[in-house]
Amino acid sequence: MQRIAWKYYPRQQDHNTEQNREKSPASVQLQLMMSSSFNIFRVGISFVIMCIFYKSAVDSLSELSPQKYFSTLQPGKASLAYFCQADSPRTSIFLEELNEAVTPLQDYGISVAKVNCVKEETSRYCGKEKDLMKAYLFRGNILLREFPTDVLFDVNAIVAHVLFALLFNEVKYITTLEDLQNIENALKGKANIAFAYVRAIGTPEHRAVMEAAFVYGTTYQFVLTTETALLESIGNEDIENAHLYFFHCKQVLDLTLQCRRTLMEQPLTTLNIHQFIKTMEAPLLTEVTEDPQQVSTIHLQLGLPLVFIVSQQATYEADRRTAEWVAWRLLGKAGVLLLLRDSLEVDIPQHANVVFRRAEEGVPVEFLVLDDIDSLISHVESNVHVEEIQEDEDEDTKSPNMDVQDDEVAETVYRDRKRPLPLELTVELTEETFNTTVVASDSIVLFYAGWQAVSMAFLQSYIDLAIKLKGTSTMLLTRVNCADWSDLCTKQNVTEFPVVKMYKEGKNPLSYAGMLGTEDLLKFIQLSRISCPVNITSVQEAEEYLSGELYKDLISYSSVSVLGLFSPNMTTAKEDFTEAGNYLKGYVITGIYSEEDVLILSDKYAATLPALLLSRHKEGKIESIPLANSHAQDIIQIITNALLETFPEITVENLPIYLRLQKPLLILFSDGSINPQYKKAILMLVKEKHLDSLTPCWLNLKNTPVGRGILQSYFDTMPPLPLLVVVNLHSGGQVFAFPSDQPITEQNLLLWLKKLEAGLENHITILPAQEWKPPLPAYDFLSMMDAAASQHPTRKDPECTKETDVQENDKKQHEDKSAIIKEPIETLRIKHWNRSNWFKEGEKSFRHDNKEL
Repeated sequence: MQRIAWKYYPRQQDHNTEQNREKSPASVQLQLMMSSSFNIFRVGISFVIMCIFYKSAVDSLSELSPQKYFSTLQPGKASLAYFCQADSPRTSIFLEELNEAVTPLQDYGISVAKVNCVKEETSRYCGKEKDLMKAYLFRGNILLREFPTDVLFDVNAIVAHVLFALLFNEVKYITTLEDLQNIENALKGKANIAFAYVRAIGTPEHRAVMEAAFVYGTTYQFVLTTETALLESIGNEDIENAHLYFFHCKQVLDLTLQCRRTLMEQPLTTLNIHQFIKTMEAPLLTEVTEDPQQVSTIHLQLGLPLVFIVSQQATYEADRRTAEWVAWRLLGKAGVLLLLRDSLEVDIPQHANVVFRRAEEGVPVEFLVLDDIDSLISHVESNVHVEEIQEDEDEDTKSPNMDVQDDEVAETVYRDRKRPLPLELTVELTEETFNTTVVASDSIVLFYAGWQAVSMAFLQSYIDLAIKLKGTSTMLLTRVNCADWSDLCTKQNVTEFPVVKMYKEGKNPLSYAGMLGTEDLLKFIQLSRISCPVNITSVQEAEEYLSGELYKDLISYSSVSVLGLFSPNMTTAKEDFTEAGNYLKGYVITGIYSEEDVLILSDKYAATLPALLLSRHKEGKIESIPLANSHAQDIIQIITNALLETFPEITVENLPIYLRLQKPLLILFSDGSINPQYKKAILMLVKEKHLDSLTPCWLNLKNTPVGRGILQSYFDTMPPLPLLVVVNLHSGGQVFAFPSDQPITEQNLLLWLKKLEAGLENHITILPAQEWKPPLPAYDFLSMMDAAASQHPTRKDPECTKETDVQENDKKQHEDKSAIIKEPIETLRIKHWNRSNWFKEGEKSFRHDNKEL
């Protein structure tokens, strides 16, 4: 499972917000009854309804007593009280709509509840009849906004109004053309504008715009109006429908020039707005020299075609101007690229000046001869229209059972959404409880985001880990939902989801960087129990360490133990080894011996000091590796390579590790366990150094069924097994097969490999020179917010032998000091957004490439 990178950008504080307000004209400020320091990510808003008790209301609405409700309020979070009178069913329809809004609002971190009144209650929210017809939006115990229930007429209106109230900085509401011009002038050369017209507040189109602003509000300035005169003043007379314009103001440096405008022609839905903005973010024009059939852009992923303007050196400048003009005309409808014929290896017909590629997979490109731009635009628009009609027809005839996520992780999470998890086995931390908890006990902390599929999938593995460790571990398993506590996650240098960190008193947090699975995380936790490296003090203890007796309970988690041998005066070498051991803590057992009698061990194992002793417990072997002039990174690489098996079984999990060696793979495919004679022959060739240029391995189709698909991509039909092949992935892509009529012996293998080296063997196939991509495009969360100015933080080795960076006192927030490159808090900003609404529908429309191994 792959992590998804995410940069944190906490909002600016009050004084920065006020400065931004002063820079904008006062006439365009949207005055809302909310605090200017509102943090949109840490909404934590509880939406509390003063409601009339209605017995048929669905159970998903939280029901509390007034005392219980107010006692649960927390800073940064909020609530609603509709102290429900049991004898008044007038709000039953409203409660039904409110119940429908529970899930979408919770996806934004906004909780929904109703509070049941008793007749004796005389509070402001229970006492008067008119107060029972309002909904109240709180943050903590502060009232932010009150809404008459008649304006919250359905789920769209509820979501739209609440987000509109929260996004008072991101969305400017205007009524006149002068307001729009003022905003446009203020943002020229600085930022682009998303300008929306909706017929009324609370409509589905208004909700879609608010959801878009929730995602993109820190990247673009959203402007909203309901005034038909304003829409007509910019040249659009279609006042019956909602519209969205993208104002390209960032590239306008001359204040006398008007920002170029692009109209979104599709209906205003969440998915359509997302796709439209993604096309606005893409480069206007791209120059390529590749085969048009191999080019991939965001447009293809969004189901839009590509238009290649064919150019040559003699007419390059004129062709580029033409291509730019076409790109502006087709912006949001197709991707436009300039194809340089002179640099292209693929033949393009001499008469063709345009290449047209549809978004569907497997459809050949079209070579066109078009005399003018209008005919080209007409050709593209007519084809896009056909594609949209076809998609609509497919949607109408599609079975309801097919409405599932395309992404496998998201689909799994969606299907398991009703599966209860014993979350009580882990402790949920908040900003208030984090510091005291991790100080009081050694803790494992999972940082995750409740809206993200990978996080929720890994949460299942984390709970499975808690079940395994229940009653046996001194480590406290905890979790932090960064969707609720962004400031806390920022302080802990959490820049991707999910992340697991280990906190021990007096030491820097140790980050887990392994596979996102129960067994791998369990191995990390168990191996992290001991020092890194262990300080061995006697020859006898060293022998027990090498034999596995010293830490026999950990041998099942690490089949290799590493012992560094050093003379007492080898200070620099010992420091380098200690640094390497720190870095590898949780992944391998390391020890260090530097006593006066170290020569006893070096003589016994023929090791020249400084040296490493690698004890392979499964094989019962101990080998020595010299460390002369080896720095920490060299030692890390030596140990990492030593952990690799000589003839491993390839699985989905470990394949990337062996691919990093950048060597051709010698793979023995087997339908079950391999013949010991085959293994013996290959290991003998390894021992004799005949396979140094290859990575020998084997693949069990019963354990890794995907191997059948791999073989079928190499051969027309499934070949008989066992089968030995060489796959040259990194240079040429050739696949060679060992003759099936020959037995796999040491002599036959050596002869065959020599023929390969001499170029006397023919390949059975050549793998295409294409990137190996996931089945679906990765969700580019970073492009949905302001890009970080600095590079991605890199990991710093946690100090395991010195107690540094400890808390000054229990009251001070425990912060993660483990990153080398730190980004200043004031430059960071994070934004929580509704993944389920955006991508449950959005993933279905993405075009993607399914690439076989």
